[in-house]
Amino acid sequence: MKLKFVLPMIAMAMSVPCSHAADKKGAATAPELKIHPKVFTYIEGWLSDGESPIATEINLDAVEASKNQFQPDEVQREDGWIRAKGRDGQGFIRYRVTERKRDHYKVEFQDNGGGTLTTASTIEFTVEKREVRVDGKAKTIRVLRVLSYADKP
Repeated sequence: MKLKFVLPMIAMAMSVPCSHAADKKGAATAPELKIHPKVFTYIEGWLSDGESPIATEINLDAVEASKNQFQPDEVQREDGWIRAKGRDGQGFIRYRVTERKRDHYKVEFQDNGGGTLTTASTIEFTVEKREVRVDGKAKTIRVLRVLSYADKP
């Protein structure tokens, strides 16, 4: 067997993801995901609401500019998760990127209100630029556009 076929087979046998040069190139050009975890609470509804996603597009430029709702100093990295305090300062909200190809992301999002229940979901989305009119003038903004949503059992 040639070496280029043996290494992927060893990686599969060891349950280690095998990456190819093309995958690394795509990952290298992808921007680092810098989104406040609270953004995902607008996508995922409360358990009592019964249906998600609620919001399917979010203006990331507005989120970045909003220092009251989305305080950047409360966001921390912890064991591969991007984390912040939960609603009302109780519990936590956090996400981790599970897949990324250019501007296409898949994250696992978790929300804990301070008790024993932690909800989890998988959210797949793109980060795109689009034009909107603000005060009658065209403006280009970055948006998070939800492609798929699934509750995790």
